[in-house]
Amino acid sequence: MRSVRQILASKQQRIISVQPELPVLEVIRKMAEHAIGSVLVMQGDDLIGIATERDYARKVILKQRSSSDTPVSTIMSAPVFTVASDQRANHCMQIMTDKHIRHLPVKDGNTVIGVLSIGDLLKVVIEEQQHEIEQLQQYIAS
Repeated sequence: MRSVRQILASKQQRIISVQPELPVLEVIRKMAEHAIGSVLVMQGDDLIGIATERDYARKVILKQRSSSDTPVSTIMSAPVFTVASDQRANHCMQIMTDKHIRHLPVKDGNTVIGVLSIGDLLKVVIEEQQHEIEQLQQYIAS
């Protein structure tokens, strides 16, 4: 199974982050602008939380908070589960399944180098299963 570093190398690298005092409305706009479902909440170079569309729905809309007056730090999920770049995709899938999360920041030491989504990992699993099926078909045919 591929490493996290290999998966990140195959996708467009961009880390979208916000500061903790930014209003939730601006965070949601940023997610929409970049067509993503989460943003990292950073204080300087430190990852302090992650804000997702799910956080917005459950912690703003359902609680009838004002999107323009609520700072993202109020609704972010923290602490953040992270993985190292040398981890394998199946390990990441296990974390996401166990913790019921869809986004997993990747760190090299203390530096955030990317974010994996459940979709990224499913794509890898499907590609690897397809490759294995092709190999088995070739083996059976010969």
